[in-house]
Amino acid sequence: MAPSQFIAFALVTIILPTLTMAAEHIVGDDKGWTANFNYTTWASGKVFHVGDTLVFKYQPPHNLYKVDGNGFKNCVASGEALTSGNDIITLGSTGKKWYICGFGKHCSELGQKLVINVEAEAPAPTPIPNAAYGLAASGYQIIVAAVAVVAGMIVA
Repeated sequence: MAPSQFIAFALVTIILPTLTMAAEHIVGDDKGWTANFNYTTWASGKVFHVGDTLVFKYQPPHNLYKVDGNGFKNCVASGEALTSGNDIITLGSTGKKWYICGFGKHCSELGQKLVINVEAEAPAPTPIPNAAYGLAASGYQIIVAAVAVVAGMIVA
């Protein structure tokens, strides 16, 4: 391998940990997408950003519909149902998003519905003005770069 490839690898290794990654939200956590669960409470402590994903895990007879505010309020499923049991939805725009189960009265009587508000992409984290942290982070990056360079020398 050429030295330029090792330099590129070292740079990626140094920069990658500092990038903001999108979050994956397992809807309902260990309960999944099910009836008789309070999704308002589940969502209340979370912040959803553009680029994050929602993962709906469930078993039949449940399903998933993305609806508008009126469909959510009245539990009216429209469009095509998602039925994989492991539906992954990437949040592509800001604003309110509504989801319901269209089976029987799961939405209207058993509360199987979720509304969230999606915010703009998460800003890059601000550096912590602490000299000790700066030295530790720099030290980590230097060690990772050194390991990459040494690995490159061994392979070459």
